[in-house]
Amino acid sequence: MTNTIRRGGRRTVPAAVLGCVLALTATACGDGGGGAGGKGGEGSGKGTITFWDNNGGVRTDVWKEIIADFEKKYPDIEVKYVGVPAASVQSKYDTAIQGGGLPDVGGVGTAMLAEIAAQGALEPLDGRIAGSELKGRLNANFLTSVRSAGGTGKTYTVPTSANNGTLWYRTDLFAAARLAPPTTWTAFYAAADKLTDRARNRFGFTIRGGEGSIAPALDAMYGQSGITSFWNGDRTTVDDPRNVAALEKYVALYKKDTPSADVNNDFTKMVAQWDSGTIGMLSHNLGSYTDHQKALPGKFRGVPNPTLDDGTRVQVSNPVDGLGLFKSGKNKSAAWKFIEFAASHASDSKWNRVAGQVPANTEAAQDAWVRASEPTKLAAEALGGTGTRIVQLPYYLPDWNTLSKAGNEPNFQKVLLGKLGAKAFLDGFAKELNAAQADWKAHH
Repeated sequence: MTNTIRRGGRRTVPAAVLGCVLALTATACGDGGGGAGGKGGEGSGKGTITFWDNNGGVRTDVWKEIIADFEKKYPDIEVKYVGVPAASVQSKYDTAIQGGGLPDVGGVGTAMLAEIAAQGALEPLDGRIAGSELKGRLNANFLTSVRSAGGTGKTYTVPTSANNGTLWYRTDLFAAARLAPPTTWTAFYAAADKLTDRARNRFGFTIRGGEGSIAPALDAMYGQSGITSFWNGDRTTVDDPRNVAALEKYVALYKKDTPSADVNNDFTKMVAQWDSGTIGMLSHNLGSYTDHQKALPGKFRGVPNPTLDDGTRVQVSNPVDGLGLFKSGKNKSAAWKFIEFAASHASDSKWNRVAGQVPANTEAAQDAWVRASEPTKLAAEALGGTGTRIVQLPYYLPDWNTLSKAGNEPNFQKVLLGKLGAKAFLDGFAKELNAAQADWKAHH
């Protein structure tokens, strides 16, 4: 984020923004009620509302379709669309909270939810959901993720979609080696070994060692250990001996069953390498499906992250996208109508079909296009199934993005290179997480 200050490893809210939060008055922010402190109002339910798309450009066309559908149903409401690039949306929200100009409705995913909610900018939506057609029609696991990420147990954004970790595998290579699909961790490791022929530059797996490496490592750890909570009281389970053992097994694949260049893999390099080479498996998410379809049509499939041998599936939470209602809005009635419409069966299905993600609306998740897209279908079943245990990552911690990205990615590379042990790495990570949790608890 460009609008934050880092002191001693902690990410802090800008002083001017903090002043707004503490004062809880619009005049303290000098925005005439347009910042986080503005109370807004229900309004007439008619007129113009502003919507910020938090991934502008990428999904602009489908949002404009949904807006057109909405305005046809509600001809007395006009929606002003503003596309904001994903890379700059959080700083844009921070600037608007500080100086005014927040939208009526905005895309707010779980990764940024806690910081925006902590500044008093979002309206809790539990009561509105309970009194709407969305009641009982939103994925329960998505709602749990949203409430956890907000830090207070309240629903500050209506979930619309989620990605999911996916193990992509080459069906042609698996068939030639007479291997079963890698649906369990046991099958995954056996396939990684059998598909590797270093002399012919063939590898069973490509591991993510560069930017973005921590999330897939956590997925592999918790998926194998079977631990279902990120916290045991106020202490993280990251350094639990079972997670240490799981990480040791996972990183042991590096250079044995993976290319040595993987230590620098971000998702772009990793996906390109898998699409163009002879590597058996890749752990990414549904977002790379289109790339694989172009490069390897008919030669790959995707399954949710592997289960334990007894069928138990444990995975870490993926970011959930959603729509937030801003407190400062002067026409919340109309804005809520738009949120309700966008999260409805038809609209949520339309949006997620374009995005290739899992709909939050449980009726949309049963649509024909979901069933026809095997990776999305399996992901929807995993995310909605009672047999899946989701470890909620602490998105609510102000330090989470720093600790889980730039703060520890170089250390993970050291683990891959044998310069740092898995236990020492996780002990250090846990120490930072426990301190961050204690600091958060002291202020909440």
